[in-house]
Amino acid sequence: MKTIFDKTTREELIDRINQLNENSTAQWGKMNLFQMLKHCTLYEEMLLGKKKFRRIFIGRLFGKMAMKELIGDDRPVKRNLTTIPEIKVKEDKGDIAAEKRYWITLINEHANCSNLEFMHAFLGKVTKEQSGYLAYKHTDHHLRQFNS
Repeated sequence: MKTIFDKTTREELIDRINQLNENSTAQWGKMNLFQMLKHCTLYEEMLLGKKKFRRIFIGRLFGKMAMKELIGDDRPVKRNLTTIPEIKVKEDKGDIAAEKRYWITLINEHANCSNLEFMHAFLGKVTKEQSGYLAYKHTDHHLRQFNS
């Protein structure tokens, strides 16, 4: 299974991010390109331990099952899943180039990640290994969403 901690995988994701442009449109979902980029940078900040979000009650009930579904195999993440409220981006305009650069910076930070374990707002306690799979799958999901 692919992980963000693999250099080749990070490079592949960065190449795909660089393919995004002002004309990229979503194949599904409600986010525009800027909202997706911002959403992904917020998610990466959470995985890297830069931001903490409160635990969602429903996640306490179903988080472990959802974790198995998300990282149990190589299948892409399902379309139109709900997201953590704090990383739902309402603003619909912003600097796309700057957000892409920041996302790439965050992806590269995984090479030296020291966040060994953290509390995911929905999934609960996540190990470093699990966060590597989640980071890849989340990024891949949104790049697929924008046909990249």
